[in-house]
Amino acid sequence: MDSNGILQILIYILLIVAVTPLLGGFMARLFGGERVLLSPVLGPIERSLYKICGVNAAREQHWAAYALSLLMFNLAGVLVLYGLQRLQAHLPFNPAAMAAIAPDLAFNTAISFVTNTNWQAYGGETAMSYLVQMAGFTVQNFVSAATGIAVAVALIRGFARNGAKSIGNFYVDLTRAVLYLLLPLCVVGALVLVWQGVPQNLSTYVEATTLEGGAQVIAQGPVASQMMIKHLGTNGGGFFNANAAHPYENPTALVNLLHMVAIFAIGAGLTNTFGRMVGDQRQGWAILGAMGVLFVIGVAMAYWAEAQANPALVQAGAEAVGSLEGKEVRFGTALSALFAVITTAASCGAVNAMHDSLMPLAGMVPLVNMMLGEIVVGGVGAGFYGMMVFVILTVFIAGLMVGRTPEYLGKKIEAREVKLAIIAMLVFPLGVLGLGAVGLLAGSGSIPAGGPHGLSEVLYAYTSATANNGSAFGGFGANTLLHNVLLALAMWFGRFVVILALLAVAGSVAAKRTVPPSSGTFPTQGGLFVGLLVGVIVVVGGLTFFPVLALGPIVEHLLLGAGTLF
Repeated sequence: MDSNGILQILIYILLIVAVTPLLGGFMARLFGGERVLLSPVLGPIERSLYKICGVNAAREQHWAAYALSLLMFNLAGVLVLYGLQRLQAHLPFNPAAMAAIAPDLAFNTAISFVTNTNWQAYGGETAMSYLVQMAGFTVQNFVSAATGIAVAVALIRGFARNGAKSIGNFYVDLTRAVLYLLLPLCVVGALVLVWQGVPQNLSTYVEATTLEGGAQVIAQGPVASQMMIKHLGTNGGGFFNANAAHPYENPTALVNLLHMVAIFAIGAGLTNTFGRMVGDQRQGWAILGAMGVLFVIGVAMAYWAEAQANPALVQAGAEAVGSLEGKEVRFGTALSALFAVITTAASCGAVNAMHDSLMPLAGMVPLVNMMLGEIVVGGVGAGFYGMMVFVILTVFIAGLMVGRTPEYLGKKIEAREVKLAIIAMLVFPLGVLGLGAVGLLAGSGSIPAGGPHGLSEVLYAYTSATANNGSAFGGFGANTLLHNVLLALAMWFGRFVVILALLAVAGSVAAKRTVPPSSGTFPTQGGLFVGLLVGVIVVVGGLTFFPVLALGPIVEHLLLGAGTLF
Protein backbone atom coordinates (compact mmCIF):
# COMPACT_ATOMS: atom_id res chain seq x y z
CA MET A 1 0.00 0.00 0.00
CA ASP A 2 1.32 3.44 -0.90
CA SER A 3 0.23 7.03 -0.41
CA ASN A 4 -0.73 7.46 -4.06
CA GLY A 5 -3.11 4.50 -3.95
CA ILE A 6 -4.67 5.67 -0.69
CA LEU A 7 -5.10 9.18 -2.13
CA GLN A 8 -6.94 7.81 -5.16
CA ILE A 9 -9.30 5.88 -2.91
CA LEU A 10 -9.97 8.96 -0.74
CA ILE A 11 -10.71 11.10 -3.81
CA TYR A 12 -13.23 8.52 -4.98
CA ILE A 13 -15.01 8.45 -1.60
CA LEU A 14 -15.19 12.27 -1.52
CA LEU A 15 -16.72 12.33 -5.01
CA ILE A 16 -19.43 9.89 -3.96
CA VAL A 17 -20.22 11.90 -0.82
CA ALA A 18 -20.43 15.07 -2.93
CA VAL A 19 -22.77 13.63 -5.57
CA THR A 20 -25.10 11.90 -3.06
CA PRO A 21 -27.23 14.92 -2.02
CA LEU A 22 -27.36 16.22 -5.59
CA LEU A 23 -28.84 13.06 -7.04
CA GLY A 24 -30.78 12.35 -3.86
CA GLY A 25 -32.56 15.68 -3.98
CA PHE A 26 -33.35 15.33 -7.68
CA MET A 27 -34.83 11.84 -7.23
CA ALA A 28 -36.88 12.93 -4.21
CA ARG A 29 -38.51 15.67 -6.30
CA LEU A 30 -38.88 13.44 -9.35
CA PHE A 31 -40.59 10.53 -7.60
CA GLY A 32 -42.51 12.86 -5.33
CA GLY A 33 -44.30 14.14 -8.44
CA GLU A 34 -42.73 17.60 -8.30
CA ARG A 35 -41.56 19.64 -11.27
CA VAL A 36 -37.88 19.12 -12.09
CA LEU A 37 -35.45 20.86 -14.42
CA LEU A 38 -36.24 18.58 -17.37
CA SER A 39 -40.03 18.68 -16.97
CA PRO A 40 -40.67 21.32 -19.68
CA VAL A 41 -38.84 19.21 -22.27
CA LEU A 42 -39.64 15.66 -21.17
CA GLY A 43 -43.08 16.20 -19.63
CA PRO A 44 -44.93 16.04 -22.99
CA ILE A 45 -42.98 12.91 -23.95
CA GLU A 46 -43.88 11.29 -20.62
CA ARG A 47 -47.58 12.04 -21.03
CA SER A 48 -47.52 10.75 -24.61
CA LEU A 49 -45.99 7.48 -23.46
CA TYR A 50 -48.74 7.01 -20.88
CA LYS A 51 -51.37 7.68 -23.52
CA ILE A 52 -49.86 5.23 -26.01
CA CYS A 53 -49.52 2.51 -23.35
CA GLY A 54 -52.90 3.12 -21.76
CA VAL A 55 -51.46 4.02 -18.35
CA ASN A 56 -53.42 6.23 -15.99
CA ALA A 57 -50.62 8.11 -14.26
CA ALA A 58 -52.95 9.45 -11.56
CA ARG A 59 -54.05 5.97 -10.50
CA GLU A 60 -51.81 4.39 -7.86
CA GLN A 61 -51.53 0.67 -7.15
CA HIS A 62 -51.83 -1.58 -4.13
CA TRP A 63 -48.57 -3.39 -3.47
CA ALA A 64 -49.89 -6.62 -5.00
CA ALA A 65 -50.91 -4.86 -8.22
CA TYR A 66 -47.56 -3.06 -8.27
CA ALA A 67 -45.77 -6.42 -7.93
CA LEU A 68 -47.89 -8.07 -10.62
CA SER A 69 -47.20 -5.24 -13.07
CA LEU A 70 -43.48 -5.53 -12.33
CA LEU A 71 -43.43 -9.30 -12.86
CA MET A 72 -45.42 -9.20 -16.11
CA PHE A 73 -43.22 -6.43 -17.52
CA ASN A 74 -40.03 -8.33 -16.74
CA LEU A 75 -41.41 -11.62 -18.02
CA ALA A 76 -42.15 -9.91 -21.33
CA GLY A 77 -38.55 -8.69 -21.34
CA VAL A 78 -37.27 -12.27 -20.95
CA LEU A 79 -39.36 -13.48 -23.91
CA VAL A 80 -38.28 -10.62 -26.20
CA LEU A 81 -34.59 -10.97 -25.34
CA TYR A 82 -34.69 -14.75 -25.74
CA GLY A 83 -36.29 -14.36 -29.15
CA LEU A 84 -33.72 -11.80 -30.32
CA GLN A 85 -30.86 -14.16 -29.48
CA ARG A 86 -32.45 -17.19 -31.11
CA LEU A 87 -33.24 -15.25 -34.30
CA GLN A 88 -30.16 -13.02 -34.54
CA ALA A 89 -28.77 -14.87 -37.58
CA HIS A 90 -31.82 -13.71 -39.56
CA LEU A 91 -32.00 -10.17 -38.20
CA PRO A 92 -30.23 -6.98 -39.43
CA PHE A 93 -27.20 -5.22 -37.90
CA ASN A 94 -25.16 -8.41 -37.84
CA PRO A 95 -22.02 -7.55 -39.87
CA ALA A 96 -19.99 -10.38 -38.36
CA ALA A 97 -22.71 -12.94 -39.31
CA MET A 98 -23.22 -14.19 -35.78
CA ALA A 99 -25.13 -17.47 -35.54
CA ALA A 100 -28.18 -18.08 -33.37
CA ILE A 101 -27.49 -18.57 -29.67
CA ALA A 102 -28.06 -22.04 -28.22
CA PRO A 103 -31.38 -22.39 -26.33
CA ASP A 104 -29.90 -22.91 -22.86
CA LEU A 105 -27.41 -20.04 -23.22
CA ALA A 106 -30.11 -17.74 -24.64
CA PHE A 107 -32.35 -18.60 -21.68
CA ASN A 108 -29.56 -17.94 -19.20
CA THR A 109 -28.60 -14.64 -20.87
CA ALA A 110 -32.20 -13.42 -21.10
CA ILE A 111 -32.76 -14.06 -17.39
CA SER A 112 -29.37 -12.51 -16.67
CA PHE A 113 -30.04 -9.13 -18.30
CA VAL A 114 -33.66 -8.86 -17.17
CA THR A 115 -32.65 -9.44 -13.54
CA ASN A 116 -29.90 -6.78 -13.76
CA THR A 117 -27.30 -9.53 -13.25
CA ASN A 118 -25.62 -9.47 -16.67
CA TRP A 119 -23.83 -12.74 -16.09
CA GLN A 120 -22.10 -13.53 -19.39
CA ALA A 121 -21.28 -17.12 -20.30
CA TYR A 122 -20.29 -15.93 -23.79
CA GLY A 123 -17.85 -13.53 -25.45
CA GLY A 124 -19.73 -10.43 -26.58
CA GLU A 125 -17.69 -9.62 -29.67
CA THR A 126 -17.73 -13.25 -30.88
CA ALA A 127 -21.34 -14.22 -30.11
CA MET A 128 -23.76 -11.29 -30.16
CA SER A 129 -24.87 -9.09 -33.08
CA TYR A 130 -25.15 -5.31 -32.88
CA LEU A 131 -28.95 -5.59 -32.85
CA VAL A 132 -28.97 -7.91 -29.84
CA GLN A 133 -26.47 -5.66 -28.06
CA MET A 134 -28.54 -2.53 -28.74
CA ALA A 135 -32.21 -3.58 -28.84
CA GLY A 136 -31.74 -6.40 -26.37
CA PHE A 137 -29.01 -5.85 -23.82
CA THR A 138 -28.86 -2.05 -23.74
CA VAL A 139 -32.65 -1.75 -23.44
CA GLN A 140 -32.67 -4.19 -20.56
CA ASN A 141 -29.80 -2.30 -18.95
CA PHE A 142 -32.14 0.68 -18.74
CA VAL A 143 -35.38 -1.00 -17.70
CA SER A 144 -33.85 -3.50 -15.25
CA ALA A 145 -32.09 -0.62 -13.51
CA ALA A 146 -35.33 1.39 -13.53
CA THR A 147 -37.14 -1.60 -12.02
CA GLY A 148 -34.76 -1.61 -9.06
CA ILE A 149 -35.18 2.14 -8.59
CA ALA A 150 -38.96 1.77 -8.73
CA VAL A 151 -38.96 -0.88 -5.99
CA ALA A 152 -36.73 1.28 -3.78
CA VAL A 153 -39.02 4.28 -4.26
CA ALA A 154 -42.11 2.17 -3.51
CA LEU A 155 -40.51 0.97 -0.28
CA ILE A 156 -39.59 4.55 0.67
CA ARG A 157 -43.21 5.59 0.13
CA GLY A 158 -44.30 2.79 2.41
CA PHE A 159 -42.34 4.27 5.31
CA ALA A 160 -43.18 7.88 4.37
CA ARG A 161 -46.96 7.45 4.11
CA ASN A 162 -49.51 7.31 6.90
CA GLY A 163 -52.42 4.89 6.64
CA ALA A 164 -52.17 4.58 2.83
CA LYS A 165 -53.47 1.74 0.68
CA SER A 166 -51.15 2.31 -2.28
CA ILE A 167 -47.41 2.63 -2.88
CA GLY A 168 -47.35 4.31 -6.29
CA ASN A 169 -47.70 3.19 -9.90
CA PHE A 170 -45.03 0.85 -11.27
CA TYR A 171 -45.29 2.07 -14.85
CA VAL A 172 -45.03 5.71 -13.81
CA ASP A 173 -42.00 5.04 -11.59
CA LEU A 174 -40.35 2.99 -14.34
CA THR A 175 -40.96 5.65 -16.99
CA ARG A 176 -39.68 8.50 -14.84
CA ALA A 177 -36.58 6.57 -13.82
CA VAL A 178 -35.66 5.94 -17.46
CA LEU A 179 -36.79 9.22 -19.00
CA TYR A 180 -35.66 11.80 -16.45
CA LEU A 181 -32.76 10.06 -14.70
CA LEU A 182 -31.02 7.30 -16.64
CA LEU A 183 -31.33 8.57 -20.22
CA PRO A 184 -30.08 12.15 -19.67
CA LEU A 185 -27.12 11.00 -17.59
CA CYS A 186 -26.25 8.31 -20.11
CA VAL A 187 -26.45 10.64 -23.12
CA VAL A 188 -23.99 13.04 -21.49
CA GLY A 189 -21.82 10.21 -20.18
CA ALA A 190 -21.70 8.41 -23.54
CA LEU A 191 -20.55 11.60 -25.27
CA VAL A 192 -17.74 11.88 -22.72
CA LEU A 193 -16.77 8.26 -23.42
CA VAL A 194 -16.69 8.88 -27.18
CA TRP A 195 -14.49 11.93 -26.55
CA GLN A 196 -12.13 9.70 -24.57
CA GLY A 197 -11.87 7.11 -27.35
CA VAL A 198 -14.69 4.60 -26.76
CA PRO A 199 -16.15 3.48 -30.14
CA GLN A 200 -19.76 4.19 -31.10
CA ASN A 201 -20.39 2.89 -34.62
CA LEU A 202 -22.05 0.18 -36.70
CA SER A 203 -18.92 -0.61 -38.72
CA THR A 204 -17.75 -4.05 -39.73
CA TYR A 205 -14.87 -5.58 -37.81
CA VAL A 206 -11.44 -4.28 -38.84
CA GLU A 207 -8.69 -6.62 -39.99
CA ALA A 208 -5.17 -5.46 -39.12
CA THR A 209 -1.66 -6.81 -39.61
CA THR A 210 0.44 -6.96 -36.45
CA LEU A 211 4.11 -6.02 -36.17
CA GLU A 212 4.95 -9.73 -36.28
CA GLY A 213 3.08 -10.07 -39.59
CA GLY A 214 0.08 -11.90 -38.17
CA ALA A 215 -3.59 -11.11 -38.78
CA GLN A 216 -5.78 -9.58 -36.09
CA VAL A 217 -9.50 -8.88 -36.12
CA ILE A 218 -10.47 -5.77 -34.13
CA ALA A 219 -14.11 -5.71 -33.08
CA GLN A 220 -16.17 -2.53 -33.49
CA GLY A 221 -19.69 -1.57 -32.51
CA PRO A 222 -21.98 0.76 -30.53
CA VAL A 223 -19.87 0.48 -27.39
CA ALA A 224 -20.13 3.87 -25.64
CA SER A 225 -23.92 3.83 -25.35
CA GLN A 226 -23.84 0.44 -23.64
CA MET A 227 -20.87 1.26 -21.42
CA MET A 228 -22.48 4.24 -19.72
CA ILE A 229 -25.71 2.52 -18.74
CA LYS A 230 -23.82 -0.67 -17.85
CA HIS A 231 -22.12 1.23 -15.01
CA LEU A 232 -24.75 3.81 -14.11
CA GLY A 233 -27.42 1.11 -13.96
CA THR A 234 -25.05 -1.30 -12.16
CA ASN A 235 -25.62 -3.87 -14.88
CA GLY A 236 -22.01 -4.76 -15.67
CA GLY A 237 -22.45 -6.66 -18.92
CA GLY A 238 -19.53 -5.84 -21.19
CA PHE A 239 -19.71 -5.29 -24.94
CA PHE A 240 -16.39 -7.14 -25.13
CA ASN A 241 -15.40 -10.32 -23.33
CA ALA A 242 -12.61 -8.56 -21.38
CA ASN A 243 -15.22 -6.13 -20.00
CA ALA A 244 -13.85 -2.90 -18.46
CA ALA A 245 -10.26 -4.18 -18.89
CA HIS A 246 -10.69 -3.85 -22.67
CA PRO A 247 -9.05 -0.68 -24.04
CA TYR A 248 -12.19 0.14 -26.05
CA GLU A 249 -14.41 -0.05 -22.97
CA ASN A 250 -11.96 1.63 -20.60
CA PRO A 251 -9.29 3.55 -22.55
CA THR A 252 -8.17 6.21 -20.05
CA ALA A 253 -7.84 6.97 -16.34
CA LEU A 254 -10.69 9.49 -16.63
CA VAL A 255 -13.00 6.85 -18.10
CA ASN A 256 -12.03 4.43 -15.32
CA LEU A 257 -12.91 7.07 -12.70
CA LEU A 258 -16.18 7.90 -14.46
CA HIS A 259 -17.10 4.20 -14.49
CA MET A 260 -16.44 3.84 -10.76
CA VAL A 261 -18.37 6.98 -9.80
CA ALA A 262 -21.29 5.96 -12.01
CA ILE A 263 -21.53 2.57 -10.30
CA PHE A 264 -22.15 4.10 -6.86
CA ALA A 265 -23.86 7.38 -7.80
CA ILE A 266 -27.55 6.43 -7.91
CA GLY A 267 -27.32 3.79 -5.17
CA ALA A 268 -25.75 6.29 -2.77
CA GLY A 269 -28.16 9.00 -3.90
CA LEU A 270 -31.18 6.85 -3.04
CA THR A 271 -30.20 6.88 0.64
CA ASN A 272 -30.49 10.67 0.55
CA THR A 273 -33.78 10.39 -1.36
CA PHE A 274 -35.03 8.18 1.47
CA GLY A 275 -34.06 10.73 4.10
CA ARG A 276 -35.76 13.55 2.23
CA MET A 277 -38.98 11.64 1.53
CA VAL A 278 -39.39 10.50 5.16
CA GLY A 279 -38.65 14.02 6.37
CA ASP A 280 -35.31 13.41 8.10
CA GLN A 281 -32.14 13.41 6.01
CA ARG A 282 -30.18 12.05 8.99
CA GLN A 283 -31.93 8.70 8.44
CA GLY A 284 -30.47 8.49 4.95
CA TRP A 285 -27.00 9.54 6.07
CA ALA A 286 -27.10 6.87 8.80
CA ILE A 287 -27.81 4.15 6.23
CA LEU A 288 -25.09 5.49 3.92
CA GLY A 289 -22.76 5.61 6.92
CA ALA A 290 -23.28 1.90 7.58
CA MET A 291 -22.67 1.17 3.92
CA GLY A 292 -19.54 3.33 4.04
CA VAL A 293 -18.07 1.51 7.04
CA LEU A 294 -18.41 -1.86 5.31
CA PHE A 295 -17.04 -0.43 2.05
CA VAL A 296 -13.93 1.08 3.66
CA ILE A 297 -13.21 -2.19 5.50
CA GLY A 298 -13.52 -4.13 2.24
CA VAL A 299 -11.29 -1.75 0.25
CA ALA A 300 -8.63 -1.72 2.97
CA MET A 301 -8.53 -5.52 3.13
CA ALA A 302 -8.48 -6.03 -0.64
CA TYR A 303 -5.81 -3.38 -1.25
CA TRP A 304 -3.67 -4.69 1.60
CA ALA A 305 -3.88 -8.26 0.29
CA GLU A 306 -3.03 -7.24 -3.28
CA ALA A 307 -0.16 -4.99 -2.16
CA GLN A 308 1.55 -7.98 -0.49
CA ALA A 309 4.02 -10.13 -2.36
CA ASN A 310 2.83 -13.57 -3.39
CA PRO A 311 4.41 -15.93 -0.80
CA ALA A 312 5.12 -18.54 -3.47
CA LEU A 313 7.14 -16.03 -5.51
CA VAL A 314 9.00 -14.85 -2.43
CA GLN A 315 9.98 -18.43 -1.61
CA ALA A 316 11.24 -18.78 -5.20
CA GLY A 317 13.54 -15.81 -4.67
CA ALA A 318 11.52 -13.17 -6.54
CA GLU A 319 11.51 -9.55 -5.46
CA ALA A 320 8.88 -8.84 -2.78
CA VAL A 321 6.45 -6.59 -4.67
CA GLY A 322 2.67 -6.44 -4.90
CA SER A 323 0.67 -8.74 -7.13
CA LEU A 324 0.06 -7.55 -10.70
CA GLU A 325 -1.18 -10.87 -12.06
CA GLY A 326 -4.43 -10.43 -13.98
CA LYS A 327 -4.28 -6.62 -13.85
CA GLU A 328 -3.93 -3.85 -16.37
CA VAL A 329 -0.62 -2.11 -15.64
CA ARG A 330 -2.21 1.23 -16.54
CA PHE A 331 -4.61 0.86 -13.59
CA GLY A 332 -2.22 -0.79 -11.15
CA THR A 333 -2.90 -2.50 -7.85
CA ALA A 334 -4.83 0.25 -6.07
CA LEU A 335 -7.38 1.03 -8.78
CA SER A 336 -7.79 -2.66 -9.62
CA ALA A 337 -8.54 -3.54 -6.00
CA LEU A 338 -10.82 -0.50 -5.64
CA PHE A 339 -12.75 -1.38 -8.80
CA ALA A 340 -13.17 -5.01 -7.64
CA VAL A 341 -14.67 -3.89 -4.33
CA ILE A 342 -16.89 -1.22 -5.94
CA THR A 343 -18.32 -3.55 -8.57
CA THR A 344 -19.25 -6.21 -6.00
CA ALA A 345 -20.34 -3.78 -3.29
CA ALA A 346 -22.79 -2.68 -5.96
CA SER A 347 -24.54 -5.34 -8.01
CA CYS A 348 -22.58 -4.24 -11.07
CA GLY A 349 -20.19 -7.03 -12.01
CA ALA A 350 -18.09 -5.02 -14.44
CA VAL A 351 -14.38 -5.77 -13.99
CA ASN A 352 -11.14 -4.02 -14.93
CA ALA A 353 -9.00 -6.92 -13.66
CA MET A 354 -9.29 -10.71 -13.50
CA HIS A 355 -10.88 -11.58 -10.14
CA ASP A 356 -9.69 -15.17 -10.50
CA SER A 357 -6.12 -13.82 -10.20
CA LEU A 358 -6.72 -11.91 -6.97
CA MET A 359 -4.88 -13.08 -3.87
CA PRO A 360 -7.15 -15.38 -1.84
CA LEU A 361 -8.08 -12.85 0.84
CA ALA A 362 -8.58 -10.10 -1.74
CA GLY A 363 -10.82 -12.46 -3.73
CA MET A 364 -12.79 -13.14 -0.56
CA VAL A 365 -13.80 -9.46 -0.26
CA PRO A 366 -15.93 -9.47 -3.46
CA LEU A 367 -17.43 -12.77 -2.30
CA VAL A 368 -18.41 -11.33 1.07
CA ASN A 369 -19.80 -8.17 -0.54
CA MET A 370 -22.16 -10.30 -2.63
CA MET A 371 -23.01 -12.75 0.15
CA LEU A 372 -24.25 -9.89 2.31
CA GLY A 373 -26.86 -9.22 -0.36
CA GLU A 374 -25.22 -6.42 -2.37
CA ILE A 375 -26.11 -3.88 0.33
CA VAL A 376 -22.86 -1.87 0.46
CA VAL A 377 -24.46 0.83 -1.73
CA GLY A 378 -25.59 -2.06 -3.90
CA GLY A 379 -27.33 -2.02 -7.25
CA VAL A 380 -29.52 0.93 -8.21
CA GLY A 381 -32.47 0.50 -5.88
CA ALA A 382 -31.53 -3.07 -5.01
CA GLY A 383 -28.83 -1.98 -2.58
CA PHE A 384 -31.23 0.26 -0.70
CA TYR A 385 -34.06 -2.23 -0.39
CA GLY A 386 -31.55 -4.97 0.45
CA MET A 387 -30.16 -2.82 3.25
CA MET A 388 -33.70 -2.25 4.53
CA VAL A 389 -33.95 -5.99 5.22
CA PHE A 390 -31.12 -5.59 7.73
CA VAL A 391 -32.59 -2.34 9.06
CA ILE A 392 -35.83 -4.15 9.89
CA LEU A 393 -33.91 -6.96 11.57
CA THR A 394 -31.76 -4.47 13.48
CA VAL A 395 -34.68 -2.49 14.92
CA PHE A 396 -36.38 -5.78 15.79
CA ILE A 397 -33.32 -6.86 17.78
CA ALA A 398 -33.10 -3.42 19.38
CA GLY A 399 -36.74 -3.71 20.40
CA LEU A 400 -36.08 -7.06 22.02
CA MET A 401 -33.22 -5.50 23.97
CA VAL A 402 -35.46 -2.88 25.57
CA GLY A 403 -38.52 -5.10 25.86
CA ARG A 404 -40.95 -3.18 23.62
CA THR A 405 -42.43 -3.38 20.14
CA PRO A 406 -39.75 -2.17 17.72
CA GLU A 407 -40.41 0.97 15.71
CA TYR A 408 -38.80 2.52 12.68
CA LEU A 409 -39.74 6.01 11.49
CA GLY A 410 -42.87 5.87 13.60
CA LYS A 411 -44.02 2.53 12.11
CA LYS A 412 -44.27 -0.48 14.40
CA ILE A 413 -42.22 -3.38 13.05
CA GLU A 414 -44.29 -6.45 13.82
CA ALA A 415 -44.25 -10.15 13.00
CA ARG A 416 -45.36 -9.71 9.38
CA GLU A 417 -42.51 -7.36 8.48
CA VAL A 418 -39.90 -9.48 10.26
CA LYS A 419 -41.10 -12.67 8.54
CA LEU A 420 -40.97 -11.00 5.13
CA ALA A 421 -37.46 -9.71 5.85
CA ILE A 422 -36.34 -13.20 6.84
CA ILE A 423 -37.80 -14.63 3.61
CA ALA A 424 -35.78 -12.11 1.62
CA MET A 425 -32.68 -12.91 3.63
CA LEU A 426 -33.01 -16.69 3.14
CA VAL A 427 -32.90 -16.35 -0.64
CA PHE A 428 -29.12 -15.90 -0.57
CA PRO A 429 -28.09 -19.03 1.34
CA LEU A 430 -30.60 -21.10 -0.64
CA GLY A 431 -29.26 -19.84 -3.97
CA VAL A 432 -25.58 -19.82 -3.04
CA LEU A 433 -25.31 -22.91 -0.86
CA GLY A 434 -28.30 -24.89 -2.17
CA LEU A 435 -28.04 -24.47 -5.95
CA GLY A 436 -24.27 -24.07 -5.64
CA ALA A 437 -24.00 -27.51 -4.00
CA VAL A 438 -26.00 -29.07 -6.84
CA GLY A 439 -23.78 -27.35 -9.40
CA LEU A 440 -20.63 -28.45 -7.59
CA LEU A 441 -21.67 -32.10 -7.34
CA ALA A 442 -23.26 -32.52 -10.77
CA GLY A 443 -21.04 -30.21 -12.79
CA SER A 444 -17.57 -30.91 -11.47
CA GLY A 445 -16.24 -31.38 -15.01
CA SER A 446 -16.54 -27.63 -15.65
CA ILE A 447 -14.22 -26.79 -12.75
CA PRO A 448 -10.61 -26.92 -14.00
CA ALA A 449 -9.00 -25.75 -10.77
CA GLY A 450 -8.57 -28.17 -7.90
CA GLY A 451 -8.73 -27.82 -4.14
CA PRO A 452 -10.05 -24.71 -2.38
CA HIS A 453 -9.64 -22.51 -5.45
CA GLY A 454 -11.98 -24.70 -7.47
CA LEU A 455 -14.52 -24.45 -4.65
CA SER A 456 -14.09 -20.67 -4.65
CA GLU A 457 -14.78 -20.53 -8.40
CA VAL A 458 -18.09 -22.36 -8.07
CA LEU A 459 -18.97 -20.47 -4.90
CA TYR A 460 -18.28 -17.16 -6.65
CA ALA A 461 -20.44 -18.10 -9.65
CA TYR A 462 -23.53 -19.01 -7.63
CA THR A 463 -23.01 -16.10 -5.24
CA SER A 464 -22.73 -13.72 -8.18
CA ALA A 465 -25.89 -15.12 -9.78
CA THR A 466 -28.01 -15.07 -6.62
CA ALA A 467 -26.83 -11.57 -5.71
CA ASN A 468 -27.51 -10.39 -9.30
CA ASN A 469 -23.90 -9.24 -9.66
CA GLY A 470 -22.61 -10.97 -12.79
CA SER A 471 -18.85 -10.92 -12.20
CA ALA A 472 -16.96 -14.21 -12.09
CA PHE A 473 -13.80 -16.05 -11.23
CA GLY A 474 -12.90 -16.58 -14.87
CA GLY A 475 -11.64 -20.16 -14.60
CA PHE A 476 -15.14 -21.58 -14.13
CA GLY A 477 -16.71 -23.14 -17.27
CA ALA A 478 -20.29 -21.92 -16.89
CA ASN A 479 -21.60 -22.49 -20.42
CA THR A 480 -23.11 -25.94 -19.90
CA LEU A 481 -26.76 -26.96 -19.86
CA LEU A 482 -26.65 -27.65 -16.10
CA HIS A 483 -25.03 -24.38 -15.05
CA ASN A 484 -26.99 -22.27 -17.53
CA VAL A 485 -30.25 -23.52 -16.01
CA LEU A 486 -29.16 -23.49 -12.36
CA LEU A 487 -27.57 -20.05 -12.58
CA ALA A 488 -30.66 -18.69 -14.34
CA LEU A 489 -32.84 -19.98 -11.49
CA ALA A 490 -30.48 -18.43 -8.94
CA MET A 491 -30.67 -15.08 -10.77
CA TRP A 492 -34.46 -15.11 -11.08
CA PHE A 493 -35.21 -16.03 -7.47
CA GLY A 494 -32.39 -13.84 -6.15
CA ARG A 495 -34.05 -10.87 -7.86
CA PHE A 496 -37.79 -11.35 -7.67
CA VAL A 497 -38.36 -13.21 -4.40
CA VAL A 498 -36.53 -10.39 -2.62
CA ILE A 499 -38.51 -7.78 -4.56
CA LEU A 500 -41.86 -9.40 -3.78
CA ALA A 501 -41.01 -9.65 -0.08
CA LEU A 502 -39.97 -5.98 0.11
CA LEU A 503 -43.00 -4.76 -1.83
CA ALA A 504 -45.16 -6.65 0.66
CA VAL A 505 -43.28 -4.86 3.45
CA ALA A 506 -43.92 -1.54 1.66
CA GLY A 507 -47.65 -2.24 1.50
CA SER A 508 -47.75 -3.33 5.12
CA VAL A 509 -45.97 -0.30 6.60
CA ALA A 510 -47.78 2.15 4.29
CA ALA A 511 -51.10 1.03 5.76
CA LYS A 512 -49.93 1.65 9.33
CA ARG A 513 -50.49 4.85 11.23
CA THR A 514 -47.38 6.73 12.26
CA VAL A 515 -46.92 6.84 16.02
CA PRO A 516 -45.04 9.71 17.66
CA PRO A 517 -41.64 8.91 19.22
CA SER A 518 -41.47 8.35 22.94
CA SER A 519 -38.77 8.02 25.58
CA GLY A 520 -38.44 4.34 24.72
CA THR A 521 -38.03 4.85 20.97
CA PHE A 522 -34.66 3.65 19.71
CA PRO A 523 -33.00 6.49 17.71
CA THR A 524 -32.09 5.36 14.21
CA GLN A 525 -30.12 8.32 12.93
CA GLY A 526 -27.00 8.22 15.08
CA GLY A 527 -23.74 6.36 15.51
CA LEU A 528 -25.20 3.77 17.90
CA PHE A 529 -27.69 2.62 15.27
CA VAL A 530 -25.02 2.58 12.57
CA GLY A 531 -22.78 0.43 14.76
CA LEU A 532 -25.61 -1.97 15.62
CA LEU A 533 -26.64 -2.22 11.95
CA VAL A 534 -23.09 -3.01 10.85
CA GLY A 535 -22.80 -5.58 13.64
CA VAL A 536 -26.01 -7.35 12.63
CA ILE A 537 -24.90 -7.47 8.99
CA VAL A 538 -21.51 -8.94 9.88
CA VAL A 539 -22.89 -11.48 12.35
CA VAL A 540 -25.67 -12.69 10.04
CA GLY A 541 -23.32 -12.91 7.06
CA GLY A 542 -20.58 -14.54 9.13
CA LEU A 543 -22.82 -17.18 10.64
CA THR A 544 -24.29 -18.05 7.26
CA PHE A 545 -21.26 -18.17 4.99
CA PHE A 546 -18.13 -18.37 7.15
CA PRO A 547 -17.87 -22.20 7.01
CA VAL A 548 -17.77 -22.29 3.21
CA LEU A 549 -15.42 -19.30 3.09
CA ALA A 550 -13.12 -21.16 5.48
CA LEU A 551 -13.01 -24.11 3.06
CA GLY A 552 -12.34 -21.83 0.06
CA PRO A 553 -10.33 -18.60 0.12
CA ILE A 554 -9.20 -18.81 3.76
CA VAL A 555 -7.72 -22.30 3.36
CA GLU A 556 -6.18 -21.25 0.04
CA HIS A 557 -4.53 -18.27 1.75
CA LEU A 558 -3.03 -20.50 4.44
CA LEU A 559 -1.81 -23.08 1.92
CA LEU A 560 -0.36 -20.37 -0.30
CA GLY A 561 1.81 -19.29 2.61
CA ALA A 562 3.08 -22.87 2.77
CA GLY A 563 3.95 -22.83 -0.93
CA THR A 564 0.98 -24.88 -2.21
CA LEU A 565 -0.57 -23.59 -5.44
CA PHE A 566 -3.84 -24.42 -7.20
